[in-house]
Amino acid sequence: MRVNAYAAPAAGKPLAATTIERREVGANDVLIDIEYAGICHSDIHTVNGDWGPQPFPLVPGHEIVGRVSEVGSGVTGHQVGDRVGVGCMVNSCGECHNCTNGDEQYCVRGMVGTYAATDRDGTTTQGGYSTHVVVDADYVLSIPESLDPAAATPLLCAGITTYSPLKHWNAGPGKRVAVVGLGGLGHMAVQIAHAMGAEVTVLSQSLKKQEDGLRLGADHYYATSDENTFEALADSFDLIINTVSAKIDVSAYLGLLDVNGALVNVGAPPEPLDVNVFALLTNRRSFSGSMIGGIAETQEMLDFCAEHGIASEVEVIGADQVNEAYERVLASDVRYRFVIDASTLG
Repeated sequence: MRVNAYAAPAAGKPLAATTIERREVGANDVLIDIEYAGICHSDIHTVNGDWGPQPFPLVPGHEIVGRVSEVGSGVTGHQVGDRVGVGCMVNSCGECHNCTNGDEQYCVRGMVGTYAATDRDGTTTQGGYSTHVVVDADYVLSIPESLDPAAATPLLCAGITTYSPLKHWNAGPGKRVAVVGLGGLGHMAVQIAHAMGAEVTVLSQSLKKQEDGLRLGADHYYATSDENTFEALADSFDLIINTVSAKIDVSAYLGLLDVNGALVNVGAPPEPLDVNVFALLTNRRSFSGSMIGGIAETQEMLDFCAEHGIASEVEVIGADQVNEAYERVLASDVRYRFVIDASTLG
């Protein structure tokens, strides 16, 4: 089946309208009529070639919400008419120890990304900037009806990317959590950490989003451009979630951790980050990373967000505004995520 889409023809080139082929619905597949597709900073890194060569032409998009329009003969968990979501992966081996432990994102053989990956049939996966997608039912999430579909769309990446490390490092009552950056990821991390019961501090370059941060659930807000901030907050946190996709002074942020504290990177800058090992030795600190979550954990996150009234703050755009949206993301001119209305794809 041919469907309308928006694709990048080559690295660094503007996205343009096109059509792509979607596979036939197999026994364990779900056909989704896409309603909304989120724009993630990862999309921009990928189409700009920041993360290496890509299989162009390429349709980005790994934050997808829509309605089921067809299910395969073996599908029991989803029905026609259900509102569902698809995140950053659409397959994995399902057999390795990581997959069987619910960590499909760390599949030993490599999880299959929603776009720019080699699918089970040997074709290149194409993402959510399109009108329809066919996905293995085991990688399709149920979207609680209490969530606004547009506002829920970024949860499929930004939500789980921040929920997973907050849960893994036991954010909750009595824990002091700092969030570096109040962007697409950061504004989700603040809401989720607050709902988990942690004391939440935002560390942002300036105070221009302070009102937003406090409204979203932060208890404190500091500007990292103020040279006094790092001295005043030394040894203050149990966990720091770094959401920015740009180079930071890792050692300076490590200095903000108390004994046994952890700095966890969820942002993915294209350049390496330098670490002074003495910043780790002091206070037995850790520097780590985290990448999305497994399917069960992603469903858990969606249900958690529905229970606590958490959603992304979004600006809904038409497909013809994608290239402008990319420029605005790079200029930090969005509060806080762009979401494409798939009906504008025709």
